[in-house]
Amino acid sequence: MSSIASILPAEARLSILDIGASFLADKSGGDDAEFDYNPLIESGKARLIGFEPDPVECQKLRDHYGPPNQFFEKFLGDGSPAKFHQTNWALTGSLFEPNRPLLELFDSLHECTTLVGIHPVTTTRLDDIEELDDVDFIKIDVQGSELPILMNATRILQSAVMIQIEVAFVEAYKGQPMFSDVDAFLRSRQFQFHTFLGYQGRSFKPIRNSENPLGAFNQWLSGEACYVKDWMHLAKLPDIKLLKLAVLLHDLIGSYDLAHLVMSELDRRLDSNYASEYAKWMAEDGS
Repeated sequence: MSSIASILPAEARLSILDIGASFLADKSGGDDAEFDYNPLIESGKARLIGFEPDPVECQKLRDHYGPPNQFFEKFLGDGSPAKFHQTNWALTGSLFEPNRPLLELFDSLHECTTLVGIHPVTTTRLDDIEELDDVDFIKIDVQGSELPILMNATRILQSAVMIQIEVAFVEAYKGQPMFSDVDAFLRSRQFQFHTFLGYQGRSFKPIRNSENPLGAFNQWLSGEACYVKDWMHLAKLPDIKLLKLAVLLHDLIGSYDLAHLVMSELDRRLDSNYASEYAKWMAEDGS
């Protein structure tokens, strides 16, 4: 479906916060169904704010996107000192130690999460970054540190209307929070689970999935969960946040039914016709 970002006022721009952004991240070929926010940025309807502690990767992001997009070389957390566990593949490094006994049970998993060094780092609370004010969408994938980051982002969570977050079903990193922990916390902050956008799995050794060597039979290890501000309480959201949520739902994840529900709340309070026009346009554009 075509973008509906044109429903936003001319002066309004989506604020996208990507925690764990990596320019070199290969999103293809796995079970993970990533979506693409780049069209919104390229059209000028969104601004990207990214966090990538590796200075080389962070500079690549700056060079690629340019202003007004902004990138920070920071480890996010609770503001205290921590240890970064460097692995043999940059994308699997974490503030949590890889759980080798568990990882070795699965095909080709320990081989890409092998610990090669431990480095002291200082973490920064998301709420302490003054440059961040109003955020609409949060995408976070930091190998186990997602919940500690969000627990120190109360101010940021108040403005966000949608979150994509990597959640764990097994303890791939020692002591990392599980999906149930993340779910309980986000529900306590008035977010509602909406859908899984993808998942990652592996087969138990020595049996391998011949159709997909890096795939699973049934064992899920982690997934990409999507949360939205509780759709049972849409009346609490400002008008502009409803518009932005509708755009995010339509453009990024194809949740057309929920986008319509959000627009219906806007029509109820403004006596407008967003929802009916959207339904009409959907029928024509999708035919």
